[in-house]
Amino acid sequence: MVGNLLLRGMLVGVLAGLLAFGFARIFGEPQVDRAIALEGTVGHSHDRGDHDHGAAPAGGEAEKPELVSRETQAGLGLLTGAVVYGAAVGGLFALVFAFAYGRVGRLDARATAALLALGAFIALVVVPDLKYPPNPPAVGNPDTIGERTSLFFIMLAISVAALVLAVNMALGLARRHGGWTAGIIAGVVYVAIIAVAQVALPAVNEVPEGFPADLLWQFRIASLGMHAVLWTTIGLAFGALAERSFARRGGGRLAFSR
Repeated sequence: MVGNLLLRGMLVGVLAGLLAFGFARIFGEPQVDRAIALEGTVGHSHDRGDHDHGAAPAGGEAEKPELVSRETQAGLGLLTGAVVYGAAVGGLFALVFAFAYGRVGRLDARATAALLALGAFIALVVVPDLKYPPNPPAVGNPDTIGERTSLFFIMLAISVAALVLAVNMALGLARRHGGWTAGIIAGVVYVAIIAVAQVALPAVNEVPEGFPADLLWQFRIASLGMHAVLWTTIGLAFGALAERSFARRGGGRLAFSR
């Protein structure tokens, strides 16, 4: 049964990846093209001659041609990345669902899937992006990319750990105080942990002087929207498929669900 759910999750993930790709092509790629056109024309606070994309490198050497064309990046490259990422996320989501189904109150398959997708979207996307939002080309110092990546994943790990702690706390408190009270207390604990982490971790602001604020905002909104499409599709479509599968099997619980 778990294998069946895993397959369904990966198929739903492929569908979600296709929809996310369509969203990114319509709303995200135009912002990327605008940002690429600005490279070398906006001033960076960390300006260095070897990072000036608008001029040839020192010594008169011609700028190296790009290995992958922009058209390929925005088309086949983006499609492949979105579909592979969607399939992987969908498979992991199915495994988490298989473990959580029957343990999160008395929710049916659709409600469990929707709740898990919402929690994943908040913990994996919204919370890390609040501290370290995505940036378009021409934003960010190449010399600090390792440090920025590490900080992002630290925030991501804290968010996931805090969510797991909050969920376990809610399940424990629900037996004594009821679902609503337990949920509110767990939510407050999660928000408090995230607030402390957001304040404690160092801020990163490498937006170059003169970079259009509207472009930065639209790029970040498009990135958030792409993830919202992905997780909404996974939560709703997987829940419908899982419910149909359980109905055909008589509504039985999974092997490692309570």
